Amino acid sequence: DEFVDMLALAQSAPGPIAVNTAVFVGYKIDGVIGSVFTTLGAVLPSFLIILFIASFFIGIKDSQVVARIFKGIRPAVVALIAAPVIRLSKSAKINKKTFMIPVIAAILVAFLNITPVYIIIASALGGILYGKFFRRTSK
Repeated sequence: DEFVDMLALAQSAPGPIAVNTAVFVGYKIDGVIGSVFTTLGAVLPSFLIILFIASFFIGIKDSQVVARIFKGIRPAVVALIAAPVIRLSKSAKINKKTFMIPVIAAILVAFLNITPVYIIIASALGGILYGKFFRRTSK
């Protein structure tokens, strides 16, 4: 049960296995604070490099070639998002309530133009509150 909780925490972090592992190891070593610092250690170098590259991107952002490249990348992005969702959904305990969470999130993003960041934050807080007040007491 603890492993599934840690896996869910690690999978909630954006990025490849290195970031997910950093979240997991940091949490095991020093809780949430350890998780934050190990994640920063894994993410910050890449972030700074991308920030440096982005400063040059401003000059070519209106290029048709760049627009076509990004349009071609879209299917790969969808696949990269869908693959872990499908893999994790096989082992997840999905019921009507848990199924409705991503459906409601998609509706909020698509029709009410709510930024996904707010939905992620609200979902994380909801999960924390649920775990604190409901999940632990039902065991």
